Amino acid sequence: MVTYLFDSTFPGLLTAIFESYAARQKEISLIPAAGYQPGLLDTAVTIFSDPEKARRVWDGLGKRIGASGRHEFYTAFLSESCEAWQHMFGYARYIFDYDGERAADYGNRHVLAISVYAKKVGRERHRMKAFVRFKRSADGLYAAVVEPDFNVLPLIAGHFRDRYADQRWLIFDKRRRYGIYYDLTSVQEVKIEPAPAGAFQVAAPAPMLADENDALYTSLWQEYFKSTNIKERANLKLHIQHVPRRYWKHLPEKDPG
Repeated sequence: MVTYLFDSTFPGLLTAIFESYAARQKEISLIPAAGYQPGLLDTAVTIFSDPEKARRVWDGLGKRIGASGRHEFYTAFLSESCEAWQHMFGYARYIFDYDGERAADYGNRHVLAISVYAKKVGRERHRMKAFVRFKRSADGLYAAVVEPDFNVLPLIAGHFRDRYADQRWLIFDKRRRYGIYYDLTSVQEVKIEPAPAGAFQVAAPAPMLADENDALYTSLWQEYFKSTNIKERANLKLHIQHVPRRYWKHLPEKDPG
């Protein structure tokens, strides 16, 4: 089996699929190049992302599985799982080899895996849409910090752009150290700049100073949460099912004050 080393990007994965057909190699082990430790019998090929080759594969998938199929395929990629990426490679080969006729064949392990991973990421996307809480900075920028299990910022950007079209906002993924910023015109990615002593800071487009009304904002959320939470009917187990504890530290209604 040949090992393909790619850069862990979506275009890189699509390029690997293209190169496998160009080289007439079907049995491929797809592995992120970062941290790869070669084995004694490994035959490794480094795949360099090529926008044109990636586009051709993406267009080919669109013709065979349509927009919804491609969306599911991309959503599975955002799971950041090496296993998922290997299944994506196998899925694409299966789709191309059968010209899209078996896209709904859940008896195929790759087809089933793509569906499972996409659903996992999709559930996290729904949670983020519900649990993002903005706080206003001194210059009017609304900022929120999140730590999703999967890389869902690309999937929620459109929702927040449409919902908060009249204000500047920043959603920062603390775990992945990047964010999405809306400037009243478009959504753009915000990178993270390394800071001294191993710390990190957001390369924010505006100062992240607390607004004088921030305490009031938090207080209002807490009061709203209390008013809608009837103590006699409290069900902590059910509540944690809907609002897992890992999200609590970023929810103002959970702030002890």
